Amino acid sequence: MLEIDGLTVAYGKMTALRDVSMAIRADDMVALLGGNGAGKSTLLNTISGLVQPEKGEIRWQGQSLRGLGPDIICSLGIIQVPEGRKLFPAMTVEENLLMGAYLPAARKVRRQSLDWVYSHMPHLAQRRRQRAGSLSGGEQQMVAIGRALMARPRLLMLDEPSLGLSPRASAEVFAIVSNLNREGMTTIIVSQEVQETLSITSYAYVMENGGIALHGPSAALREDPEIKKSYLGL
Repeated sequence: MLEIDGLTVAYGKMTALRDVSMAIRADDMVALLGGNGAGKSTLLNTISGLVQPEKGEIRWQGQSLRGLGPDIICSLGIIQVPEGRKLFPAMTVEENLLMGAYLPAARKVRRQSLDWVYSHMPHLAQRRRQRAGSLSGGEQQMVAIGRALMARPRLLMLDEPSLGLSPRASAEVFAIVSNLNREGMTTIIVSQEVQETLSITSYAYVMENGGIALHGPSAALREDPEIKKSYLGL
């Protein structure tokens, strides 16, 4: 579904991604792990078209994404939930959600999409008229995910969806993402909650210094001594 081959990205003289290659199959839920500055967010931003690579190729169902802008990539069904949520705090929950349905195809079915989002996150339906800025961190993260779902993604990419959340809110977010994947939503998730992320994903890539250091089935990586030592503190 998504193929990345030899991707290299630099910010001036600093190389952020080094010869990154990976593959995401339809219906997969893939973890992207690594410490701060490893290149995880840069990789998502490059897939989204926010950053252009120096070398390498990104192919979506066989079509090259090289040189395409974020608007075109969104229209192909690749949608990112950014780190930090990036909501409009003075707008209501529902107004924020509707902002996700700006593409023509999504706009035509936005009422059906709202019902779909509320079915997965009924708490948002109760808060639909409330300003987004007044919500808890977990509720705001749900709005950010719901806004992405309004675009009718075929690939959903989440950048640190549990960052700064309480354990309970974090568990709720992971449960929502897991349910979406079980319904067939192909997903890439970047998270510092390593053990939880490995427990819900099928495959994982570990990044270090802009490259892929390890990759394999998530269940196997959970038992890897290096993962336990470096990321789980065991």
